[in-house]
Amino acid sequence: MAFTIRNMTVDQAMDLFYVQDNNDNNDSGEESFLTDEELAYQDGLDPAEDGDSEQENAPSSQADEGPPSSEEELPCAPACTATRGRVSHRRAQTPSSSRSGPARVARQPSSPRSRSPQPAASASVSSSWSSEGQPDIPPVHKRFVPARPPGHQLNQSSSYSPLDIFRLFIDDRVATKICQNSNKQAAKNIAAGRKFSWVPLTVQEFLRYLGLTFFFALFKLPSVKDYWRKDSIFSQSFPPSVFSRDRFLIINYNVHMSDPDEDIENDRKRGTPAHDRLFRLKPFMDSLKDSCKAFYHPKQNLAVDERMVATKAHTGMTQYMKAKPTKWGFKLFVLADSSNGYTIDFNVYTGKSLFASGVGLAYDSVMSLMDKAYLGSGYHLYVDNFYTSPKLFKDLYSLGFGACGTYRDNRKGCPHPAKNALKKKDPRGTIRWIREDPVVYTKWMDTREVSACSTIHQAFSGDTVKRRFKGPNGTWATKSIPCPTPVTEYNKHMGGVDLSDQLIQYYSVHHKTMRWYRTLFLHFLDIAATNSYLIHRCFCAEKQEQPMTHRAFLEELTAQLCGVTVKIPPARKQSDHVPVPTREQEDKTKRASYGRLTCVHCRQTRQTRQATPWKCKACNVALCMIADRNCFEEWHM
Repeated sequence: MAFTIRNMTVDQAMDLFYVQDNNDNNDSGEESFLTDEELAYQDGLDPAEDGDSEQENAPSSQADEGPPSSEEELPCAPACTATRGRVSHRRAQTPSSSRSGPARVARQPSSPRSRSPQPAASASVSSSWSSEGQPDIPPVHKRFVPARPPGHQLNQSSSYSPLDIFRLFIDDRVATKICQNSNKQAAKNIAAGRKFSWVPLTVQEFLRYLGLTFFFALFKLPSVKDYWRKDSIFSQSFPPSVFSRDRFLIINYNVHMSDPDEDIENDRKRGTPAHDRLFRLKPFMDSLKDSCKAFYHPKQNLAVDERMVATKAHTGMTQYMKAKPTKWGFKLFVLADSSNGYTIDFNVYTGKSLFASGVGLAYDSVMSLMDKAYLGSGYHLYVDNFYTSPKLFKDLYSLGFGACGTYRDNRKGCPHPAKNALKKKDPRGTIRWIREDPVVYTKWMDTREVSACSTIHQAFSGDTVKRRFKGPNGTWATKSIPCPTPVTEYNKHMGGVDLSDQLIQYYSVHHKTMRWYRTLFLHFLDIAATNSYLIHRCFCAEKQEQPMTHRAFLEELTAQLCGVTVKIPPARKQSDHVPVPTREQEDKTKRASYGRLTCVHCRQTRQTRQATPWKCKACNVALCMIADRNCFEEWHM
């Protein structure tokens, strides 16, 4: 070093202390080495598309990302801002500023960032915004030509039980492979010194394991062991009838989707581009994705959005998204049918290396899901402001897909003419639009400015929304104000992924696990079960039959996986009304003739005297019990 400890200044000594402290920190993991781009992704930004990644002081200028929650505020409530999903605190970037961060404190940004809200350079050739009164000519609509008829792809003349539909996603081939890999994993754990008894897992036993997993989702208890609790009013009778507690826990501990021997080979590649972070999930995940697309074809309106699978495991793939209800977890990019929430395709985000085209994470995640060979042409895609960019929309249009979504002013290529621009003081309902074929950009003043663009719609087609206004005398009144067509259509069709998330969360099998990949395994089961239910509804709608409710469908699926029926025969009531001898006779030769009494029922109904050696224990009356005269049964009816 250029200076000795004796001659150090205070700042130099503090710098040396923090660097040494960071080098000794062993808890930072992979999260400590996130690049600037990955930090931006966690903040809901895309450095390849956003001209200025930090606009904390900028006014809000985009549209809401979800469907309307009330007529008073939406269809497009809070504007989409550049701080979507932002972490509220960044760790210090210099050693002398803070000690709260582990290893990030020693990392300097590659280039200085301006914190002033500067819009990105625009490629716009237009010089002025137009108002709603000026006509707009929309682009030529792409004809809707799906590759297959939209809807389920089942045989309409057949009937399908919940188990039949579910087995489309987890067939015998997949179940057999999981059983083989689980048996190998159990042998590996025993060789490593784990103490448990293992019996090879079979397909039927694996299906019963899945059935109990769904049972736990329908009837939730704090701990899995509570389902085998005995001698309590809260005891459950069904799980012990399917598995013993220890057998279920051992299967749950050893269930494995990939070959353990191949896992070792993949782990040796850790730190190299050849390493696959999702290797332990790939066999099941790839099969599930193929099945989701094989047995259902989506309708015209689609949506792409993120989905969070809750976990705080230190994997290097765990993300933080402030704007999501689930803040921490694995992030999935999901393509869903906007009409019913069916999960068509998905990708698990593992880091920047997965998207290496250089165009940006938002662009790559959408283009990887929009498969023209599978879909066909003429589909309409709805995305939020993280994905929307002029390049994405134009490239989708060239592939035969229309697109609509909210956008950020700082996105590259968005127009920024000052002439006739929307102002903060403009009244609610004011519309401005500008067309750069095939994209139309609209701005609308609601409670605040809303920005949306589309390659499907014209700027304004006469749509209105209701809003409440406070009059001069203090009374509230409802009025209709004009609304751009892209905004109204966005709010109708953007909620596909949110609807899918909602259906999954009703009866999710998610619970804490000891291995991160089992968390995603459970989520894949949720996808399979939810998609099965949606196919069931679609199938029943075509046959004009009443579908089961979501809970009834899962109850039936649980019972069929476990090899039982939902309805059980009523338990026989214990009773003291049983036939017993009228007299206790030790001498066997006298039992048939001695001790007989007159049958009460014969005397009352037939006015005859019939002797019988039997009586009812509870009633203590003599009653006949012979082949042609069963007074005992008639007496108790």
